[in-house]
Amino acid sequence: MFGVIDLPTYLAGLVLIILLPGPNSLYVLSVAARRGVRAGYTAAAGVFCGDAVLMTFSAAGVASLLQANALLFGIVKYAGAGYLTWLAIGMLRAAWGMWRTRRESVTNPAAPGAGDERPFRRALVISLFNPKAMLFFVAFFVQFVDPGYAYPALSFVVLGAFAQLASVLYLSALIFGGTKLAAAFRRRRRLSAGVTSAAGALFLGFAVKLSLTSA
Repeated sequence: MFGVIDLPTYLAGLVLIILLPGPNSLYVLSVAARRGVRAGYTAAAGVFCGDAVLMTFSAAGVASLLQANALLFGIVKYAGAGYLTWLAIGMLRAAWGMWRTRRESVTNPAAPGAGDERPFRRALVISLFNPKAMLFFVAFFVQFVDPGYAYPALSFVVLGAFAQLASVLYLSALIFGGTKLAAAFRRRRRLSAGVTSAAGALFLGFAVKLSLTSA
């Protein structure tokens, strides 16, 4: 179908990959838990757009350029790691503020300054500043493209469409799960501080992992 081969294997692998925790899904869950369904989907839209851009660049050969140019790859890699670190520090500071005021009545689970947060933009930047994701799309997609098909770009589009559909379903589950967490956050300041701290620590882990990767 449109130059795509072994579709069942691709779908099975896609499900496993989508379920692996990453900065994109973690950020969407965090936004949904703090600000509700609408903000969660706003963040998810940033992820969808970022992934679409990376898939398009991959199909156009930009991923190969990153892989061949160590300097360019390093610039993108460290910029992405720096951004994830900045987000992690913000989460940890917010968690510390929650912990210090844990005995106070909680009427709004959002972290300080959350009203100024732009979930779409943050999620988009998190997605785009991940060169390994672009390389992954090429390495994974190419295994399921018929080398004899006349329009390989169309094959990439089909594979990308399935990937986006899987992402929509998974992020939707996280968003509605996050709103349930929000109710617990409103009741328990310690729980909110603990989860926010864990999210910040994970983002630091993602930043370190990204900075240590090679093309």
